[in-house]
Amino acid sequence: MRLSTSMPVGMQGGPQEMAKLVQDFERAGADAVWVGEGYGFDVPSTLGYLAAVTDRIQIGSSILNAYSRTPALIAQTAAGIDWLSGGRSLLGLGTSGPQVIEGFHGVPFDKPVQRIVEIIEICRMLWRREPSAYDGKVYKLPLPPGRGTGLGKPIKLVHHPVRDEIPIWWGSLGPKAVEATAELADGWLTFLLIPEKLRAVWGDALDRGLARRDPARGPLGIQAGVKVAIGEDVDPAPVHDALRTMLAFYVGGMGARGKNFYNDLAVAYGYEKEAAEIQDAFLGGRRAEAAAMVPTEWIEAMCLVGPRGYVAERLEVLREAGVTQLSVDPVGGDTVATLDQLRSLLG
Repeated sequence: MRLSTSMPVGMQGGPQEMAKLVQDFERAGADAVWVGEGYGFDVPSTLGYLAAVTDRIQIGSSILNAYSRTPALIAQTAAGIDWLSGGRSLLGLGTSGPQVIEGFHGVPFDKPVQRIVEIIEICRMLWRREPSAYDGKVYKLPLPPGRGTGLGKPIKLVHHPVRDEIPIWWGSLGPKAVEATAELADGWLTFLLIPEKLRAVWGDALDRGLARRDPARGPLGIQAGVKVAIGEDVDPAPVHDALRTMLAFYVGGMGARGKNFYNDLAVAYGYEKEAAEIQDAFLGGRRAEAAAMVPTEWIEAMCLVGPRGYVAERLEVLREAGVTQLSVDPVGGDTVATLDQLRSLLG
């Protein structure tokens, strides 16, 4: 099982502090660092900076949304970061949500799954330096007659990419998106995962997608995010409290009623009553009350916090669920020591 971490753009302490943290993870043997964007600073700028201050660790976007950049720009960006880093780029794609896409970017939130499918196909085509000729349901390259000036023509990427296959990871939640992820992507960026419920929620979608997967693409990687603190005297309460607040924000407020994908996820996990009550409380301004309603089972599933024996048991649950990469947030002291302990437990 590979180890990675996630970093927020614009973190407190500035870029130098981020560089130090990522370098610590690199020295500790972590395989990848992922940087998120949302509606903050752009990710590619930070990835270019991290490419310059690291030597080995892979650097990925988690996520670039499918609406605010053209497929060609996404392909250019991933190839450019791959060049800067000497072949260490990871392209993480996702849709974000209607509130961000329409409210922040001013773009209609339509055809989300089909849009990413076509972006994946166009990126791989351009990385192979094939002409930009594509006839999709969302994207048509060049623009067809009657749209634009009529002067567009198929164009190859000028530069030769370091790799013509940059790994693509898809941050997906819904069944259709997960099915397409299993068919086309190199990896699946899960979010707020309860590993024991992975098969129950997404098993059929994964199976349908994997049945159509090109064997040459290799196995689908699956990432899960976890908080980590290992020790006999570790108190999980502060970690759990912080997660309660985060989960309440996503389930209660990250999207409008009826268009909150994380609320839908809570329902899929079997927390239909809690999902409704958390959303009512959060949107009603009762955030502490919303946090208190988050199921403890969900919080514990996202933590490797406790004695070595307990952490070892949780690692086995993650492994049995099919997780191949842990995105680790060390909350119990020294990063290097924590990752050393994890590697020891992983064998």
